[in-house]
Amino acid sequence: LAAARGGDGPGIEPLRRQVAAVSRRLGRRLKILVGKPGLDGHSNGAEQIALRARDCGMEVVYQGIRLTPRQIAKAAVEESVHLVGLSILSGAHAALVGDVIERLAAEGGPAVPVVVGGIIPPEDERALLAHGVKRVFTPKDYDLGQVMAELVRVIDQSWA
Repeated sequence: LAAARGGDGPGIEPLRRQVAAVSRRLGRRLKILVGKPGLDGHSNGAEQIALRARDCGMEVVYQGIRLTPRQIAKAAVEESVHLVGLSILSGAHAALVGDVIERLAAEGGPAVPVVVGGIIPPEDERALLAHGVKRVFTPKDYDLGQVMAELVRVIDQSWA
């Protein structure tokens, strides 16, 4: 996404400071990949996350919808991202997330943390977390500021 900032809403400055602090600690600007694997074509949520992350000072890789797990994993490693965020509303989260995590390992990159957003039942959320997903976001997580703070926290803890 373009580097220009577009959103200056309430609470953005503390988030920008958090992003800057963790970026300094890691030696480079925080960089995330927002992926839409599978046949799900509903991109609004993923695009809102990508834009808000950019507004908070993160670099964002977003390649659109209907990507394969292989494409997502390859891009994550090639782009040296700090976090992969997957948006899945199709109900295929179990298979798609597992495939992305396996392909990230197969690509030989570092252990990039994965977070998932979508309509995910509690029992599936537990299974995803047990499979290595760092955080699951559902429709109850509608506050973008809190989501951004959580992404920064996951990156900070994962790359400590």
